[in-house]
Amino acid sequence: MKRGVILSKKKNFVPYISANNSLPELTITAVLIGFVLAIVFGAANAYLGLKTGLTVSASIPAAVISMAILRGIFKRQSILENNIVQTMTTAGEALAAGTIFTLPALFFIHAAPSQATITFIVLMGGFLGVFMMVPLRRMLIVNEHEVLPYPEGTACAEVLKSGEQGGSQAKLIGYGFLIGGLFKIAGDGFHLFKTTIETGLGKFKFATLSMDTMPALLGVGYIIGPRIAGQMIAGGLLSSVVLIPLIGFFGSANPAAIFPAIAPIGKLTAHDIYVNYIRYIGAGAVAAGGLITLMKTLPLLISTVKDTFTGLRGRGSTNFSDLERTDRDIPSKMILIGVILLVLIIAFSPLVNVGFLGALSIAIFGFLFVTVASRIVGIVGSTTMPVSGMTIATLLIVTILFKASGHIGQAGMIASLIVVSIVCVSLGVAGDISQDLKTGFLVGGTPWKQQVAMMIGVLSSGLFIGSILILFDQSYGLGSDALPAPKAALMQIVAQGIMSSDLPWEFIFIGIALAVTIEFLGLNSLTVAVGFYLPLSVSTPIMIGGIVRVVTEFFAQQEVKEKRERVGTLFASGLIAGEALISVIIALLIVPGFINPEAPVIFDSNLLSCLLFLALAVLFISIIWRQKRTDGE
Repeated sequence: MKRGVILSKKKNFVPYISANNSLPELTITAVLIGFVLAIVFGAANAYLGLKTGLTVSASIPAAVISMAILRGIFKRQSILENNIVQTMTTAGEALAAGTIFTLPALFFIHAAPSQATITFIVLMGGFLGVFMMVPLRRMLIVNEHEVLPYPEGTACAEVLKSGEQGGSQAKLIGYGFLIGGLFKIAGDGFHLFKTTIETGLGKFKFATLSMDTMPALLGVGYIIGPRIAGQMIAGGLLSSVVLIPLIGFFGSANPAAIFPAIAPIGKLTAHDIYVNYIRYIGAGAVAAGGLITLMKTLPLLISTVKDTFTGLRGRGSTNFSDLERTDRDIPSKMILIGVILLVLIIAFSPLVNVGFLGALSIAIFGFLFVTVASRIVGIVGSTTMPVSGMTIATLLIVTILFKASGHIGQAGMIASLIVVSIVCVSLGVAGDISQDLKTGFLVGGTPWKQQVAMMIGVLSSGLFIGSILILFDQSYGLGSDALPAPKAALMQIVAQGIMSSDLPWEFIFIGIALAVTIEFLGLNSLTVAVGFYLPLSVSTPIMIGGIVRVVTEFFAQQEVKEKRERVGTLFASGLIAGEALISVIIALLIVPGFINPEAPVIFDSNLLSCLLFLALAVLFISIIWRQKRTDGE
C-alpha cells in the first residue's frame, strides 16, 4: 500500500483487515511464539545495550520470523496473529532497554539487587508503561492519524502486509544468526583469534587505535547508518588520539597524583587515563547531551502535555460493546484500578523501599514522560526518542527530593536509582507499544488484544531479565571493558554527584562544555558524547557497519535503496541476535568454569583478526548484492 493511501483522511480510512472481519488473533500459538521471542530479543538487546549503550528495534525482525513460523511451519495465514507475535516480541526489547540503561548502576555502587528485586522493578515499570499509554491510543493513533506517522509502526505494517515474502526474508535473519553465532563461538568460546585489536601509533605516546571484532557491532553500524556511526567514531577518536595523549603529555611532568587517580600520570597507561579522567569527561558530555536533546524537544513536550489533557477531557464514555472491534481498548476503569494498585504496591513493597515519596514520583514522572514518549515516537521514531534526557531529568529531580527529605548517602542513591529505573522502563515500553498500536491500527488489529499481548510480553521478558543481568555480571562483569554499560554508569555518577561531593567536578564540567561546543558545531552532542565515553574499540566496528551501508546503497535509486536497506537490516538483526544469544550461552559456561575467559588466544595476531572481520564485512555486502540479483533489481 502506498504511503499516500496509508495517510488518507481518518474518516475514510479502512484498515487492511476491516472491523467487520474477524481473523485468529490472540491465539495460544501466537502467544507461545511471542513469549519465546520476547525472551530472545530481550536478552539480545540487553547484551547490546550493556556493550554499546544502544538498542535496536525488534519489530521488523519479529514480524518476519513470526510470518516464517506461522505461515511456513503451522500454515496459518492470519496477519493479526503475526501482529500479536511482533507486539509481544518488541515488549521484550523495550523492557531490556529500560533495564540496562539504569539498573546496572546498582551493581556499580555495590548494592546489587536480587533477581526478585530486578523482576519486581521491571514488571512494575513495564505494566505502568502499558496502562498509562492505553488511554492515549484513541487520541494519538486514531484522531491524529494524519499528523503522527509513527515510522517504525508504519514500516512494520508494510512488512506484515507483504507476508508472502516472509520465507526468503526469514532466511536472511537465519543466515545472520548463524554467522554471528559461529563468529562469537570461534572468538570468545574457543579463543581461536583475538576479539579485541589494539595497537599504538609509533612514538605517539598514549595514543591507541582499537577495534572489537564483533558481528553485533557491525550490524548496529549498518542499522544506524554512516552519519550516526561517523559521529560516534568522531567522539572515540577525540578521546583516544587527542585528549588521552594530551593528558599524558602535559601530566607526565607532574610528579604528584591528580585526583581521582592515585598515581602520577607519568606512570599511567592510556587505559588508566581513560578510567580515571576520560570517563568523567564523557559522563558530563553524555549528561549534557541528553539534557540538550530534551531541551530541543521542550516545545513539543509542553504542547504534548497540553494536547493530551485536552484530548482526555474530550473523550466520550462509549460502552465497550458499542465500539467496533478495531476501536476497543482495555476499559478505562480497569486501567485506573491497575495504575492505582501498582503505585500502592510500589509504595509498600519491601523489595524496593522507596516509600510514598518514591511511588508518587513514579506516578507523576511516569505519566508525564509516558505521554511525551508516546507522542514523540510518533514524530521522530523510537531510535531518536530522548530516553536519556528524560531519564536524567527524572534522576536529578528525584535525587534532590530524596536528599531534601533526609534520604541521603547509599540508601538515598539506591532509592533514587530504583525510582528512575521504573520510570525508564515505563517510558520505553510506552514508546514501543505506541508503534505497535499504530501497526495494529493500519492492519486492522484489535487494540485490547494487542494491549494484553504487550503485557504478556512484558511478563515473559521480565521474568528472565533479572537472571540474565546477574549472569552477565558474574561472567563478564558489569562495568568492565567487556560490558561497560555506559548509560547506567552515567546514572551512577549523577546520583553520586548529588548525594556526595567526592566526584572530580572539573572533569565533569569539561565534558558539559564539550557537549555544548559539539552542539554548536551542528552535530548531535549526545551521539558524539556516547562515542567519546565508550572505548574506541566499540565505535570502530560500528563505523565499518556504516561503511557497508554506504557501499551497498551508493548511486542506487531511492526504491532500490529501500529494498537493500530492508535486506541489510534483516541480516544485521540476525548478526546481533546470533552473537548476543551465544554470549548468553558462553556466560552460562563461564560461571561453572567450563570456559575460561582469560584463556590464551590460539592465533594471537592483530592482522588475522582484522582480516577475519573485514571478510565478514565483505560477506555482508555480497549477501545484500546477491539478494538484489535474486529480486531482479
